[in-house]
Amino acid sequence: MQALITLIAFLVTLGVLVSFHEFGHFLAARMCGVRVLRFAVGFGKPLFTYRAKNQTEWVLAAIPLGGYVKLLDGRDREQIITVQDQSLAFDGKKLWQRSFIVAAGPLANFLLSIILFAVIYISGVPQLPAVLDTPPESSLAAKLGLVQGDRVVGWQNLSNDQGLIKDDEFEPVPSWNALRWELLNSVTAQEGFALELKSASGGRMTKTFTANDLPSVTPESDPMQALGIRPVISPPSAWKELQLGPLDALAYASHRVWLITKVSVRLMAGILTGKTSIKQLGGPLSIADMAGKSAQVGWQPFFAFLALMSISIGLLNLLPFPMLDGGQLLYDSWELVAGKRISTSMQERFQRLGFLLLISLSLLALFNDLQRYFSP
Repeated sequence: MQALITLIAFLVTLGVLVSFHEFGHFLAARMCGVRVLRFAVGFGKPLFTYRAKNQTEWVLAAIPLGGYVKLLDGRDREQIITVQDQSLAFDGKKLWQRSFIVAAGPLANFLLSIILFAVIYISGVPQLPAVLDTPPESSLAAKLGLVQGDRVVGWQNLSNDQGLIKDDEFEPVPSWNALRWELLNSVTAQEGFALELKSASGGRMTKTFTANDLPSVTPESDPMQALGIRPVISPPSAWKELQLGPLDALAYASHRVWLITKVSVRLMAGILTGKTSIKQLGGPLSIADMAGKSAQVGWQPFFAFLALMSISIGLLNLLPFPMLDGGQLLYDSWELVAGKRISTSMQERFQRLGFLLLISLSLLALFNDLQRYFSP
């Protein structure tokens, strides 16, 4: 039964995220007057096909591991475009329109993340209080005098290394989850911050964590452990529900997606610079495992997982690799600077190189999965 739930959750995850991504491309193409020949969810043999009046073919295929949108495009040698239809072709559109169509897929993923988080906050979600546990002895939090029972009630980013605090600019901290993402953002960016604390006895104080004192992100160490700020795991009866109105939920969700995106970008860049380990890459087994576990807990954890995965897919597609949206945007950047397009033959060579890079990356992620789940 657990395996069945994991499989269903995995297929739902791929179906929702890929469909929303491709629908972003589809909608942008229609807005720019480009004919969409096919909108497909899945690969392989079509299980269901519907041809709309606008000549778009909607396809549900047998292998639910992706999807695509096929546009009328003069670069496709298999397409024969009549003179009447040339104005509807992707390659005949202005540069900004082509770039908008390409970028619309990743943007749709970020929008989906905001919507999913907003739905969670509108419905109301229990939150672990930001009450701190005893920090490790060698951690920065211990050196600054934080003790068990301190509650974080305010957060402030520091704009310089001097640790200057503005008392009227502390932002409220509603939960440990909110604090955790702020901490991750500051540590990965090496930006100082200040905490407004309420002690167990009721007194208030502030603690300053300057950028120079923050632990560095390295493959060998856990910077959050070195920071030493961790929560007391209180019983569910002590948790408080976070429930927001629609507008407040959208604003709060947008801020959360922005923080997660910044942290994710820095961690991805860290793989190239050596600050983070390549072993952190996860593949289909990790995705399926997390999808199944979150779905078994409840719809809110599953929605949160979908939101995180949607951000990851949006960022992955923005990487400047051929075959990804980021690769096409790189071509567009060249066209903007050089004033001419990269030739179709050159793009095809880049596509083959990009295919090899993506296959290598996928195999590495799968290898990490196998080590993670099957190594003794």
